[in-house]
Amino acid sequence: MEGQVMIHVRFAADGSVTEIGERPPELTAQEWFNRLSRRAGNRLEALSGGRGFFRLERSEVDSFKVNGASKE
Repeated sequence: MEGQVMIHVRFAADGSVTEIGERPPELTAQEWFNRLSRRAGNRLEALSGGRGFFRLERSEVDSFKVNGASKE
């Protein structure tokens, strides 16, 4: 399945991640955000109200999930 994916992120007032889409079950929300930030941080779009999103290709998201399945 190809195409773009928007991974929505919600931040707490202290900047920690409370919710994030496409998260592998073995990772916390913060761990998944950290992984995406290291690999595609330049594609995080910040929004108001403690929200943001990554706009990525489906193949990238799938690769990020598989390549590094253990906690980083």
